[in-house]
Amino acid sequence: MRRNYLIGLLAIVALAIASPAQAHIIDASGAGWAQGFSHPFSGLDHILAMVAVGIWAAQTGRPALWVLPIAFPSAMAAGGLLGVAGVPVPGIEAGIAASVLGLGLLIAFKVKPPIALSIALVALFALFHGHAHGTELPQAASPLLYGLGFIVATAILHVFGLSIGFAMRMPKGLLAIRVGGGAIAATGIALFIGL
Repeated sequence: MRRNYLIGLLAIVALAIASPAQAHIIDASGAGWAQGFSHPFSGLDHILAMVAVGIWAAQTGRPALWVLPIAFPSAMAAGGLLGVAGVPVPGIEAGIAASVLGLGLLIAFKVKPPIALSIALVALFALFHGHAHGTELPQAASPLLYGLGFIVATAILHVFGLSIGFAMRMPKGLLAIRVGGGAIAATGIALFIGL
């Protein structure tokens, strides 16, 4: 049991010391796979949203367990394509902040909607994250490699979230997960304030 608390505490500390949400102000010129891979780790908004998808999927169970971590990068790629094509999507930064707030609340209150609604929520949130980066891709030397790196990093963050969710399946671990969800939601509010 103490090990679960330690894992949860370390995860919260790691997320708390990550750099602030500056993830959408990058110079993508010359960017390739390495830059795309490292980018999701550069902003608290990305880290929290992507880890939260994994935690929520683990908390919700099957079929969300495998569907949500697939839905997010898929919709993120679609959002990226919209950004590359220059299709405007209003409220991108607010949508990203809403993703952190919403996912945190879903975890904190242990919400388990029907799978179709869960997929729709995750896809909507991912669309905002993807569009923000799709608008950067036209300047990149290798948009395909940048995008692939970004998606691989996203998958790793989802797996990290799934791991946290599984490690916290003990009775008291569930409380730690829900408190962590509240902390994620509070960060989402802070992101809104910073807009």
